[in-house]
Amino acid sequence: MVLYAQPHYSDSDGDDSQSYHIALEYGTTGSQMCRTLVGSKQSNNIVRTGEWYQVVVFVTRTTPSEVEERQGVERISLYVGGDLAAREARVSNRISISGKENRRTVVGRYDDVKNSESDCKTSTKYSDLGGRVGMLSFWEIGGARFLTKGIKRMNVQSEHDEDHVVRAINRAAFDVRAIQELSLQGLTVKEPTLLYTFDGQHENNRTRDSSESSSTVKEVMSGNDGEIVVYSSEFLLATKTIQDTSIERKPFAPLGGNRYAEYNDGTYQPPKWTPSELRQLDDVARARSVVVKEAMRHAWNGYRKYAWGKDEVLPLTHGGQNNWGGQGTTLVDSLSTLWMMGMKDEFNEARDWIRDNLDFSKVEGAVSVFETTIRNLGSLLSAFDMSGDKVFLEKADDLGNRLMRAFDTPRGVPFGEVELFDGGSAYNTGWHKTSAVLSEIGTLQVEFRYLARVTGKSEYATVAMRALDELLKLDTESGLYPTFIHNTKNSLSFANNDISIGAMGDSFYEYLLKIWLQGGKTEGNYRILYDRAVDGILDYLVHSSRPNYLTYVAELSQGKVKHKMDHLSCFLGGNLALGAYTHPDGLASMRAQRQLKVGKQLAYTCYQMYARSKSGLSPEYVSFEGSDDFVKAHDAPYYNLRPETSETFFILYHLTKDPVYREWGWEVFQAIDWHCRTDAGYAAIKDVDTMQKNNRMESFFIAETLKYLYLLQGDSHGLDLLNKHVFNTEAHPLRLLDLL
Repeated sequence: MVLYAQPHYSDSDGDDSQSYHIALEYGTTGSQMCRTLVGSKQSNNIVRTGEWYQVVVFVTRTTPSEVEERQGVERISLYVGGDLAAREARVSNRISISGKENRRTVVGRYDDVKNSESDCKTSTKYSDLGGRVGMLSFWEIGGARFLTKGIKRMNVQSEHDEDHVVRAINRAAFDVRAIQELSLQGLTVKEPTLLYTFDGQHENNRTRDSSESSSTVKEVMSGNDGEIVVYSSEFLLATKTIQDTSIERKPFAPLGGNRYAEYNDGTYQPPKWTPSELRQLDDVARARSVVVKEAMRHAWNGYRKYAWGKDEVLPLTHGGQNNWGGQGTTLVDSLSTLWMMGMKDEFNEARDWIRDNLDFSKVEGAVSVFETTIRNLGSLLSAFDMSGDKVFLEKADDLGNRLMRAFDTPRGVPFGEVELFDGGSAYNTGWHKTSAVLSEIGTLQVEFRYLARVTGKSEYATVAMRALDELLKLDTESGLYPTFIHNTKNSLSFANNDISIGAMGDSFYEYLLKIWLQGGKTEGNYRILYDRAVDGILDYLVHSSRPNYLTYVAELSQGKVKHKMDHLSCFLGGNLALGAYTHPDGLASMRAQRQLKVGKQLAYTCYQMYARSKSGLSPEYVSFEGSDDFVKAHDAPYYNLRPETSETFFILYHLTKDPVYREWGWEVFQAIDWHCRTDAGYAAIKDVDTMQKNNRMESFFIAETLKYLYLLQGDSHGLDLLNKHVFNTEAHPLRLLDLL
């Protein structure tokens, strides 16, 4: 049996959240006595209010016999959050799984739990749930043959088997569809015998009598059937019916800018929500995540139908193109999104294509070292990290080895392009043939360090870190680096003096922080350099507009300030918040608070870049000029389905739990879904005012934009940005090195 449950929020106004340990009460056939198995009080078995937990119970017959159909040694095991909480074995009558009128399943809160036996039929110790249930599922796992006639049985006997099954269930990550389709790695049963799902509001009112069929219990939580509760941006109640994946779509009209003005200065603290309000907000967000997942399924189906195996789908002309050399880039870049959304059939189909068809020796022409690393290598490594499937590691090792030739330069600072086929060369891009791009030099390390650790080939990390360290030897007074570096001579030098936190600079600064986090915060020099660079950004590049004093990050060109901000720069809001929450001096320190404040200010400005446009979509960049804060870029009015604003919303919500970021993200999603959707996926927009579509769907739309919008509304799927995971710049999560 698998139960997903959440204890109630504490009624206390203080910070001392209640915590509990789990107890299991059970009965046996031929006896009216109840027994109680009490879970461990160790920290990893304790459940706390307001958090979701997975509880797994095994009742396993350890000495099966065709003769002894009703008697034998029974082992009962209780797992909480993937860890064993209690286990006992005894000789007793079998626990009944046949249809009895008095059979019942009770999920409740016990006022007083003791290891004792009582009368099951008259016991009244249990009360109401005292929390919320997401799903209850039950598998037959063996027993006498007459009880499982016609049913394939899972071959579970040993304690090791139980641990194996728990790990497989744990990977399903609270997803109803994933539980339904769960393949327990070679065991003979896929689907649960019974599956009850709940809508997050009416669990305690869902009673069953002996005449009710399990098929009549609607899968409300998964969104496959039933009513989904959705709130508008002002939290007004509305309803939407979802059947299968067909959703009634309504026109989206932007609600306009200058709303939520209290968030402009980065210091606003929202009111404390009541437990009831928090539960309501979570229900809303969960419903929205179902809609985002449907958008992912639509985008994936369009790619699968019209461009399977190609780099990109053409969403207007129903075709595909190999603009990344024929690496199946959209397919590969989608892996972690498919996994995290529980789309395991699609994930496995993509895995099979990669295993059978992806051959980097056949990639045509030269490809970007940077883009291939973050999209293809990063995704393969993330898929391996999450699934453990060595197909991905083998392909990543092959790709990493072919990318290594790009580092064959006098100082180890890589060329920008590489030919992956056997005997291929590497060189800089034609329009800057003697120079490398700052962001491309400094955005390889997270991937290559992970690859080195899981393959045992230290040379991957060595070359990537040498490139960064050589660059960092070019000391700068402000901590900021020009966007081009001469890399073809025996000594490095700056090729220009332009400073950008957007195009050609952005992820260099992002990875200074993430390298430090990935290494377990032990490589202090990278954190020092990151903080120094942030000080330079805040001192020299951060400005405020008029009349509303929106905070923005400008650029330097030939020593002069350019008052423009790229959409790409919107990553910085989340990155600053992450740096503040992990600051060595603590979140309360002045330096961390300064970073967090500016991060929140930038998030609000990036939200305004969407909210103020006619479509609700942001242009590629805005210029801060004139009398109304900013104007749309005349030479770049397009929206390429970019993710950076959604990324910042996700990180800030993950860290602060302020639901306003979910509201802003929902507005962004609705604008995308209304204006960009085609019958073959989603298309970029040529002009955010005219809404004319462009025949392009970049792979990062699936890899990043939809993933961030889904994680923002749904649960975190076990992600922990502070202690366990680091996202590469393409939104592919990887565990920290010391956790491998």
